[in-house]
Amino acid sequence: MKNNHSNTLTEILLLGFQDLHSFKISFFLLLLLIFCVTICGNLLIIVVVSYSRSLHSPMYFFLTQLSFSDILLSTIIVPNMLHVVLYEGRSLPFVDCLIQFIFFTLSGALECLLLTVMSYDRYQAICNPLHYSSVIDLTFCLKADLLCWVMTFALTLTQTVPMSQLHLCGPNIIDHFFCDFDPILELSCSDTFYIKLVDMILVVPFVICPFMVIMVSYIYIIVTILKIPSTTGRQKTFSTCSSHLAVVSLYYGSIICIYLFPNKGNVKKILALFYTVVTPLLNPMIYSLSNREIKQAFKKMLDKITSFCQIS
Repeated sequence: MKNNHSNTLTEILLLGFQDLHSFKISFFLLLLLIFCVTICGNLLIIVVVSYSRSLHSPMYFFLTQLSFSDILLSTIIVPNMLHVVLYEGRSLPFVDCLIQFIFFTLSGALECLLLTVMSYDRYQAICNPLHYSSVIDLTFCLKADLLCWVMTFALTLTQTVPMSQLHLCGPNIIDHFFCDFDPILELSCSDTFYIKLVDMILVVPFVICPFMVIMVSYIYIIVTILKIPSTTGRQKTFSTCSSHLAVVSLYYGSIICIYLFPNKGNVKKILALFYTVVTPLLNPMIYSLSNREIKQAFKKMLDKITSFCQIS
């Protein structure tokens, strides 16, 4: 344990990507484009689902919540990263660093839980279709959504309150493009054993258990699909959950690579870049491009807007 509490840090320096040099402007413009497309894509899903009555179902309700989570993640990470890339680093108060970590944790935990609920929804729809409407109703959706938010806020408070009490003795440099859990603890001269222990315990209900529920749900789903006699029926049924499975694979694949393997330096930054920037971009694309109902609803909404503009 470090014992020097005399020089408590109040400013944090994020180094970001130090080896860009001549690629700095190109990388900045790419990130800016990705950010704009991510926000617009996720907002579009929320608007289309809200507009179309045919999409007022549990699956699309949770999809809008997932889009909101992606917007939150992108908004808290990318604008700050743009500053870091353009100016090759950024100094910010520890309070701002902690706030960024709070919203990063909130959006990440919320996405884990939402993906779990969505997998259970697909399990009920495919494996128990006759009882689907009685199990997955409006009451279930509201209770599940409320539970996800309550658990997420509980996790965020459990992690961030002890972290806000840390004494930071330096150096004040974080070799990353955002304030993540391990980089913040590395600045501490306090005993971080309790915080790390709590973090390891919280991995069980927020990462491991959701992942197991998702895997078990999809094992049952795949077994059920394989029992369908016709090839057309199998393809049609699988298409209803393929987009969700793709999102789950992207999300948990990046989490496993980042947090279970001890990657350092640029390797970990690149993996974190995929998780914080690329995944929120791909989620709306996967759902919109592979989902016939969303594409049809978007076309109807666009036609109605066009007709209204022509009348006006």
